Amino acid sequence: MGVLYIVPTPIGNLEDMTLRALRILREVSLIAAEDTRTSRVLTRHYDIDTPMTSYHEHNKLAKLDEIFAALKTGDVALISDAGTPGISDPGFELIAAAIERGCEVMPLPGASALTTALVGSGMASDRFVYLGFLPRKRAALMTLLAEFADRSETLIAYESPYRLGESLAAIAATLGDDRRVCVAREISKKFERFYRGTARELYDYFDKDNPRGEVTLVVAGADRDAAVWTEAQVTQALKERLEAGEALSRAASEVAKLARWKKSAVYRLGVKDS
Repeated sequence: MGVLYIVPTPIGNLEDMTLRALRILREVSLIAAEDTRTSRVLTRHYDIDTPMTSYHEHNKLAKLDEIFAALKTGDVALISDAGTPGISDPGFELIAAAIERGCEVMPLPGASALTTALVGSGMASDRFVYLGFLPRKRAALMTLLAEFADRSETLIAYESPYRLGESLAAIAATLGDDRRVCVAREISKKFERFYRGTARELYDYFDKDNPRGEVTLVVAGADRDAAVWTEAQVTQALKERLEAGEALSRAASEVAKLARWKKSAVYRLGVKDS
């Protein structure tokens, strides 16, 4: 049985390939790529002529037999469109299946938007939580964020540029206007930029001017010594949650944690304004 290599590919700049990764792509008998059209840009650039097959969300079950047949006689490299395979893509299912069948799995270090955005944000990197792609529906997004409202770990997530304004508004409403946020755009590409500020500042900036390209969000963890919120802050946060469809009891509970108020006091504000 051959080795399944997990090979990171550039997230923008084609120079972000390691020498080892290039050697592996040349030596394996098959490359399993998320999108063969995208990956051929990379292989042509480096004069790699290894046979390639597609492996993505819509054909992953049908492709398993082909990939494991190739592994019986040689090594296979798994690559994604960009970055490290297995992070928020179907690659993790192939990896799990290979481990279950007793196949050796060898991951290579390399490009990742997740870690690049984290270290570029300037926020704490000793403990962090990766949230994947954020929910599209506002209520689901606010529920997710509320789970981490009191957590001190830095949060990292991927987001569409078209929903960035909505997500920043939800972060401000759920975690507080002053929560520090970094928007990393087009990492390693020509127009790479890191935007750093509070949730409210970045919301005001991006509300009318959504960026183009890939976006990674980094959100600071909760400040254990944060000041108690004013009544105006509590009222606004409660209003936004209720408008998003959250029940008053749950909204009051979550806002109380953020504001360092008693839940009963927040609940009374909600009743008064309803």
